[in-house]
Amino acid sequence: MDSLLLSICTKEKISEVIFLKQLKNSYVLNTRCFLLAFCFSALSFVSQNDPQAQNSFINQETQQTIDQWDIKYPSLEFHSSFKPYISSTLQNFSDTSIHYAHYAIKNFFLSKTFNEGPTKRNQYSFQVLPLIDLQGGYDVLTSKLLLETIGGVHTKLNINNDFTFALTAIGGKVSYPNFIDTSIQTTGLIPGLGRAFKNSDGSYGFSNVTGYVSYSPNKIFNFQAGKDKHFIGDGYRSLLLSDFSNSNPYVGINANIWRIQYNVWYSWMKDFSRYDGSQKSLQNKYGTFHYLSFNAFKELNISFFENVVWQGTDTNRVRTFDVNYLNPIVFYRPQEYSVGSPDNSMMGLNFSAKLFGSLKIYAQAVADEFYLKEIRARKGWWANKQGWQFGAKYINAFKIKGLTMQVEYNQVRPYTYSHGSVQQNYANYGQPLAHPFGANFKEYLGFLSYRANRWMISFQGLSATIGMDTLNSNLGQNIFLSYTTRPYEYGHKTTQGNKRKLMQSDIKFTYYLIPQMNLRLEVGYIQRSMKDDLGYVLQSPYVYLGIKTSIHQFYRDY
Repeated sequence: MDSLLLSICTKEKISEVIFLKQLKNSYVLNTRCFLLAFCFSALSFVSQNDPQAQNSFINQETQQTIDQWDIKYPSLEFHSSFKPYISSTLQNFSDTSIHYAHYAIKNFFLSKTFNEGPTKRNQYSFQVLPLIDLQGGYDVLTSKLLLETIGGVHTKLNINNDFTFALTAIGGKVSYPNFIDTSIQTTGLIPGLGRAFKNSDGSYGFSNVTGYVSYSPNKIFNFQAGKDKHFIGDGYRSLLLSDFSNSNPYVGINANIWRIQYNVWYSWMKDFSRYDGSQKSLQNKYGTFHYLSFNAFKELNISFFENVVWQGTDTNRVRTFDVNYLNPIVFYRPQEYSVGSPDNSMMGLNFSAKLFGSLKIYAQAVADEFYLKEIRARKGWWANKQGWQFGAKYINAFKIKGLTMQVEYNQVRPYTYSHGSVQQNYANYGQPLAHPFGANFKEYLGFLSYRANRWMISFQGLSATIGMDTLNSNLGQNIFLSYTTRPYEYGHKTTQGNKRKLMQSDIKFTYYLIPQMNLRLEVGYIQRSMKDDLGYVLQSPYVYLGIKTSIHQFYRDY
């Protein structure tokens, strides 16, 4: 908990601190007992059972396919909310369960396996997947023809199904419609891809390399080290952790036992708050993340999330990775109190339920700060920093095979994800780690798609109200401002400030030329409109045509 907040604690809050310190003592004992029990259970499951240590990359279309399989055939072993998936958790997946061809989850396009035999040892499988993202478009607002030429390769070496090395490299030259280009000009960053290097013709150049080394000694544990992204949730957005920002180095452990999946990973991130164009101006920041997923039933999952983010060296001190946060078991709040930590911690819940073999409902809740007394007072205290998500997915809707519908609502209060020290906000590489809007917003999303054999038509709609700052005041939307610059203590409401109303729709036709390598042709139309209380109005129509094999998620609705 921030020292700033401790300084203004009431007697009730001081009592809470004492309680949490007592909780910490029992927590340490329970932690040791849990570790002994967990390790003993793990040792009793040392059989190989083909763990398949490779990660499965998930974009929106692939995720929709997995959702259809998961909703129709729920199991106690599969945990849908933590991504990327380890391929061993998808062993029962089959395209035949959804009755149309699709990019295979266990894809081995252009692969070769050596020394295959009954012992399943000394087997080497090498996979190559060419990556192309070629798109042309016309921005009606600026009357410009725009081109995106992205190329790369995804390679993967798998040894004996328990060791995997993967590398993905992409790069290219891109030009975007006005509503995206404006953001890049402001930040100098392409969301999810890193720094943008501007060319003389107004386009941008970029390069991005990700990869990982993965090892599964048995069917319980998977150990990974690499540079990549993670996503937590069952929705399109995530209020806990999304894949919107750039990839970052990490070391992680995934454990599956009984109905439980537990993930812990340690990340090294970069802060852009003092970036002046030089590499040395980027400051280090670190994060530890815990995610415990429990399948209470085949149809019901309840998951708990927590994390802590702290800054590295700055002008006032020298600091690296804090060993206090190496403990792989949950509950960092007591740990923070015990060491008098000024770091930024957050907690959250994820919930999903599958009904009638065709419906999944899901929800998230995030708490950056939580004082029940202040919430009950209903006075709009600034540090009531919470967010909520509610959504539903309906597959084979109205008994029409291939018809999928989804609705989602997201709401985040002002100042959520921000911190007194900007270097410790919930962001990486100049982009939010959770929702791309930052905070202080309400958002409605709707999706509709119909898939038959190799073709698909889809629609995506967004309506949001975002409370922007006015007259250089910090009203809680911009997570890259310190919350110490807030104008007042009470009276804060979600979407306060200059209300920006954003609407965007995207209708797209897709034809899969080679489903096995995700090669597809896309034709689409984006209509974006924006207005605010100060009289600003903007209409941005955009038409595009592309051919792609991309396996990552690229966002155009922020």
